[in-house]
Amino acid sequence: MSMDWNLTQTFESGHGQIAYDVHGSGLPLLMIHGTPFSSFVWRAFVPHFADDFTVFVYDLVGYGQSEMRDGQDVSLGTQSKALAALLDHWQIEAPTIIAHDFGGATTLRTHILEKRHFERMILIDPVAIAPWGSPFVQHVRQHTAAFEDMPDYIHDGILNAYLQDAAHNSLSDEAREGYKAPWTGPTGQAAFYRQIAQMDQKYTDEIEPHYGDIQVPVHILWGRDDRWIPVERGRKLHAMIPGSTFYEIPQAGHLVQEDQPDRLLERLKAALSGA
Repeated sequence: MSMDWNLTQTFESGHGQIAYDVHGSGLPLLMIHGTPFSSFVWRAFVPHFADDFTVFVYDLVGYGQSEMRDGQDVSLGTQSKALAALLDHWQIEAPTIIAHDFGGATTLRTHILEKRHFERMILIDPVAIAPWGSPFVQHVRQHTAAFEDMPDYIHDGILNAYLQDAAHNSLSDEAREGYKAPWTGPTGQAAFYRQIAQMDQKYTDEIEPHYGDIQVPVHILWGRDDRWIPVERGRKLHAMIPGSTFYEIPQAGHLVQEDQPDRLLERLKAALSGA
């Protein structure tokens, strides 16, 4: 699974059409990506779990192969509602969740606000604790229209730099082009800056006080060299969630899936076994 990564099914969520796919058989396992990524981030991991689980992957509203349109609400407030709708559509209860970045925030909001139960949550460098939002994010939020209309070659340069900054090691051409693909062309470029413009810390502020009430098993994995969300934020989240486990992955940035795929896979398997 690489650049030909393609989601074959769709769901009308009420917030936009969501592209998804289902692999394997067994207990339900849902893998959720973050920003500015897509389900492409799980391309090398799905085959390792499909023998033991029914693996659900999807692209967040306004991301990847899901619908992108002008005026679309792609905020974290919408993502948790869309996930709840997807769970109903799939008719699954209490799946195990593996979630990265914004996927982590979406998972936590769905559990806390939408009252959906999960067998366990495995959170990889999640957006969960204030403050978050880089200077670049704040600048885009103030000047969104200017970014949406900039020349293609400048947008391409921004994408390259932004994606590389998420990783500790150099991204492969395959990874970089796979992550860039949804954000190119007029529709994709506008969607890229739209999702940044709608990043708002209020969506984690409203759930942060409830982390101490979480009673399901939570495993937190963190790239030790994450420049986007420092590992200290992960340690703080671990302290806030009773009974959670915390593991640092060395020589990995925010995009652990690319920096240390083998170590991440090892830790995911350990977490799925309850270790």
